[in-house]
Amino acid sequence: MPHPKRKHTRARRDSRRSQNSKLELKSLSLCGSCGAMRLPHRICPSCGSYKGKVETPIKEAKKEDSNPQ
Repeated sequence: MPHPKRKHTRARRDSRRSQNSKLELKSLSLCGSCGAMRLPHRICPSCGSYKGKVETPIKEAKKEDSNPQ
């Protein structure tokens, strides 16, 4: 087995290793019913539809009275 004649620097070693940790952009698509951006093959987070059907209704925030009297 061949052995290296000289030690590789930390910068050279780390630059080689850093190529595996690049982040990839997630592909987004438009929702067919509301037009919001969503991940493909997932339920839309804004309207709750998937393939044109409403799968999960989105719960609206409860309005609390500041003065319950």
